[in-house]
Amino acid sequence: MMDESSMSQNRRARRSNVLMSASIELSGVSLPVKLRNLSSDGALIEGEGLPVEGAELLFRKAELSLPGRIAWVEGNRAGIAFAESLCPEAVLRHVPTPRPRVRPEFRRPGLGACQLTDQERLFGETWVWRPLERG
Repeated sequence: MMDESSMSQNRRARRSNVLMSASIELSGVSLPVKLRNLSSDGALIEGEGLPVEGAELLFRKAELSLPGRIAWVEGNRAGIAFAESLCPEAVLRHVPTPRPRVRPEFRRPGLGACQLTDQERLFGETWVWRPLERG
């Protein structure tokens, strides 16, 4: 069984994790897949009814169209090895830029004096400011 940590040890090119739709074409039949990651040398795809290891295919993502072969299959995931390396600029064009993370702004409420309503004053006198009874 192949896990992603052992697969990453054999990689020459840096892969960008993505989750986008793509397709593979075999013998004129197009199969929709999810693109999980992409590098200049290959891709990790996920889908149903994937072809067997060694199958020649055409990988398509938007205007990107690359010949390749299935390098491995594990359940509903497969690795594609491209026939030719993809230039890094072409890879980056198909990897969405990450959204900037919103940094939460933690601020204490300001301290300020305000007039208490009659009801708030009564509550305070009854529950908060009541002197302790000593016995």
